[in-house]
Amino acid sequence: MAVMEFHGVREPAIAGTWYPGSPTALRRTIEDYLSRVPAQTLAGEIIGLIAPHAGYMYSGQVAAYAYRQVKGRQYDRVIVISPVHRAYIARAQAVVTAVEYYRTPLGDIPVDVGFLRRLADRIPLGLLRDDDEHSLEIQLPFLQVILSSFHLVPIMLADQSLVFCQDLGQALAETVGKDAGGVLFVASTDLSHFYHDRTARVLDQTFIRYVEAYDVPGMAYAVSQGKTEACGAGPVMTVMTACQLLGAREARILHYANSGDVTGDFTRVVGYAAGVILR
Repeated sequence: MAVMEFHGVREPAIAGTWYPGSPTALRRTIEDYLSRVPAQTLAGEIIGLIAPHAGYMYSGQVAAYAYRQVKGRQYDRVIVISPVHRAYIARAQAVVTAVEYYRTPLGDIPVDVGFLRRLADRIPLGLLRDDDEHSLEIQLPFLQVILSSFHLVPIMLADQSLVFCQDLGQALAETVGKDAGGVLFVASTDLSHFYHDRTARVLDQTFIRYVEAYDVPGMAYAVSQGKTEACGAGPVMTVMTACQLLGAREARILHYANSGDVTGDFTRVVGYAAGVILR
C-alpha cells in the first residue's frame, strides 16, 4: 500500500454555526451542559461512547450525558467514528482527512497518524485532502473540555453495511491490541429524522433496545428493514464490534430526547441518544 501522507490542519467547518465560535462561549456552553447531568453510577470501565451530532442547541445536552461519564479521565487515544453526509466523500468505504491536526476554537488536536497507518495495513482507508463533515467535528469540543489531552483517530464511514462495519471493528481492535486501557471509542449518530414524535419514539426505542442487547447483527437487520433508523448506525456497529473484541460486555443508553423537546415542535423531529460501552 502507498505511504499515507498527512500534512497541515483541518480547519473547523461548523464553528460559529453548529456550536459557538468563541473559545470562551464554547467552553462555557459545554460546561453548562455537563453541569446539568445528574451523577450516575456505572459498574465497569468505559471504553466507548455513543453521542449525537446535531447542532449543540438541539443535541448538546443529550451528548453531555455520555461525555460527563469520562470527564477527568485519561485516554491517550480517542477513536471517533462518524458517518459521511455528502456523496463526494464516498471514494472509499472508510475515509480519513490527510491532516496532522484538527482545529476547533479550543485549539489543535493532534491526529494519531501512526495508528492510522497501522490500521491501513489491515483495512483500506481512503484519504481526503479536505472535508466539511459535521458529524465528526461536532464531537471534538466536548472531548477537548473533558480530557486534558489526547491523540485523535478520525474515521468517516461511507459503507455502513454489517460486513464492513464488523471488518473495520475487528481491524480497529487488532490495531489497538493490548493498549485498550488507554483508548476511548466514540460513535457519532443521530436517530430517526423528521417523523412525528409518536413515530420517532417507536423507531428510536427499537434502536436503543438493540444497543442495550448488544445485538449488532440484529441492529443491522432492523435498519435494513426500516424498523429503526440511525444515520450513524454503521459507526455504532463498528464501535460495538471493536469494543466487544476488546472485552466489552455491556452497552447502556443513559439519555434520550428529540428535537421537539427543545423546539416544542413535535411534528417533525430528530432523535438523539447518549450511551456508554463498558467492560
